[in-house]
Amino acid sequence: MGSGGGRVRARARPDPPLTSRVPQLPDRVRLVLALVAAASVPFLVSAALIPIRADARTATVALVLAAVVTVLAATGTRATAALAALSASLGFDLFHTRPYGSLAITHGQDIETTALLLAVGLVVGQLAVRNRRNRLSALEMSYDLGRVHAVAEMVAAGDPVGQVVLAVANELADLLTLRSCRFERSFAERPGPFIEREGGVTWGGLRWGFWKMGLPSKEVSLVVQHQGRPLGRFILTAEPGGRVTADQLVTAVALADQAGAALAAQGVPS
Repeated sequence: MGSGGGRVRARARPDPPLTSRVPQLPDRVRLVLALVAAASVPFLVSAALIPIRADARTATVALVLAAVVTVLAATGTRATAALAALSASLGFDLFHTRPYGSLAITHGQDIETTALLLAVGLVVGQLAVRNRRNRLSALEMSYDLGRVHAVAEMVAAGDPVGQVVLAVANELADLLTLRSCRFERSFAERPGPFIEREGGVTWGGLRWGFWKMGLPSKEVSLVVQHQGRPLGRFILTAEPGGRVTADQLVTAVALADQAGAALAAQGVPS
């Protein structure tokens, strides 16, 4: 399980599950399709409502268009939300305000309605982006907690320390998108960048801006300790440009602590 010198290297990552191998549209294609839908659907809906404009009030038409814009904004980006709002405003202006077929608006109330359609799209788009970001963050935190729990179960079950350390190395490689991750009992003579317990990265006397630049390209140390006693370190080599969050770094520290508990109980693998 281990190699000479107290090193344990992470294994190659396993193949992704079958569901993740299903072909998916590239992000750029999905974005183009979303922009096309945002530009065309509200305008087409507005045109489809022309036959009822003699019987329906403009406020009713505006509510229908606002609902369409809300759906598109909630499932898209800020750009698609703004485009959907502009498309709805243009269609409403052309087909449902006098004079029909012209961008001119003669009634002040119609001007207000057109402006409100635009505002709805922008506001809903901003809220949708924030909601998706919060949902994604909650999912990631739940998944990261599952990582720690899985390793803690190994420690509690008394699994061999080599397996625990290897499991932690694999989890760290996946969590932080690392090129490689290995455990060593020794420490560098000249300390390089290292991950702090509160989730920061320090290199010498500098605080590293990991949220923008990712982890340093130089090997980064993650100290493994138990009850304040250092027992070794994981040496992390990051992929270039891979950003990480403070929550991910705190999770990495928690994983290292599980390795520390196993090492304290069973000793360093040979």
